Amino acid sequence: MKLLLLCLGLTLVCAHDEGNHDVVTSNFDMSKISGEWYTVFLASDVKEMIEKGSIMRGFMESIKAWDNSSLTLKFHVKIDGECTEMFLVCHQATENGVYTVIYAGFNTFRIIEVVYSDYIIFHLINFNNKQKFEMLILLARNPNVSPKLKERFEELCQEYGIAEENILDVTKVDRCLQDRGSHDAQASSAE
Repeated sequence: MKLLLLCLGLTLVCAHDEGNHDVVTSNFDMSKISGEWYTVFLASDVKEMIEKGSIMRGFMESIKAWDNSSLTLKFHVKIDGECTEMFLVCHQATENGVYTVIYAGFNTFRIIEVVYSDYIIFHLINFNNKQKFEMLILLARNPNVSPKLKERFEELCQEYGIAEENILDVTKVDRCLQDRGSHDAQASSAE
């Protein structure tokens, strides 16, 4: 009997340590998404969409969830080498965690998973001039993330059919941090 209880106890301890119980994959509390964010990874099935000079290569500053279920995104893109501040209002679709917005075409994006205090991963589908591409975007509360989270993002890219060479670690480029008014400013010559 003692052996059985010991095995049960060890099983419970091991099961408790597996996975992150803070990860949310449905029934999102959008108010907890509000706040400051940093773009860490961008990935796309069409690599040109995340390369230098693309309007889709955006660097998130903040997300604001509103009572009417819409979101305001504040981010920066580099236009002619200059960081340009952008604001988008996104409208909730019929499903929780799914939004639409007009930006470089019609976009639908949804939350894949979130740990409210740490990171959020979006899946975006863009339709423009009868062409379609997909992106995965990893945002974090801090400018850099753990290797484990980077591995998780790479796994998701593989699941969504995005090749490893189409994953961009934007922690190694100018993310327009100096334009955030942040003490984390970096030289714009990082690229």
